[in-house]
Amino acid sequence: MSPSRPQTILFADVSGSTRLFETKGDVEARRLIALVLGALTQVCQQHGGRVIKTIGDEIMCTFPAALNGVLAACDMQRRMARDIDFVRDSLAVRIGLHHGDALEEADGDVYGDAVNTAARMASLAKREQVVTTAATYDSLSGRAPEARSLGKARVSGKLLPIAIVDLVWQEDTSGMTMVQSSVRAAAEEGEGAAVLRLRHRGRVVELGPHSEPFSMGREPGNGLQVEADWVSRTHAMVEYKRGHFTLSDRSTNGTYVRIGEDDEIKLHRDELHLRKSGTISLGQGIAVNTGDAIQFELG
Repeated sequence: MSPSRPQTILFADVSGSTRLFETKGDVEARRLIALVLGALTQVCQQHGGRVIKTIGDEIMCTFPAALNGVLAACDMQRRMARDIDFVRDSLAVRIGLHHGDALEEADGDVYGDAVNTAARMASLAKREQVVTTAATYDSLSGRAPEARSLGKARVSGKLLPIAIVDLVWQEDTSGMTMVQSSVRAAAEEGEGAAVLRLRHRGRVVELGPHSEPFSMGREPGNGLQVEADWVSRTHAMVEYKRGHFTLSDRSTNGTYVRIGEDDEIKLHRDELHLRKSGTISLGQGIAVNTGDAIQFELG
């Protein structure tokens, strides 16, 4: 194993690949994904990068410097947006990257903090988006693209949430709110002001921007245990990311949410930004689950 050295790690994967297999069938879906990964490989190499591996619908690359990786990521998105074959089949990718120390194995694979952080950035990215850390962005010079602050997000192995940004790769940026070298300050603006209070059967839990992800479910190991047959072992998670408290459902029966006086929403294997105040019900509609409903309030 070679010593750890600074490099930029980039992950990109095909957005909505599960639906692609459902609508196109296995053979055609595999063909289309191979075309996308081939195009991303070309862009990677054009920017001095190296493809470490492809796994299913995902590609992992390394670059010698942050600027190489950032420019490659933006060109990858432009390639997807311009290629008529990809546009016709509504193919898109999401990309995450980070510059930091990584270990390189004899077989060429890489490991370490930079890899873990880059993978987390990719998991936060949405369709047609490039997400990176503010630290990576702040290290850029020269031809750096513009960026928008996404607040902060937790990364496994790091004590505190880190500031993240969305790179603007689109050539028409009219109407977008930009930040450049001040990204870090913008991400930290108002830090600590947000508090989420959860109330359940007389218990009150307060969560802040630095709180660990908070789980709710049937098993005793959850931050909030709700003992009911219709509640999954780990049913839902509340996490502060991108400047918001986000509720994500991981259950079989879904999570029901009502914000203020709005209509009830059923969340199933998806996530929702919590706003103002309201009610959360695990596994059943709010109207039939009043005894175990969870009240929430932001303040």
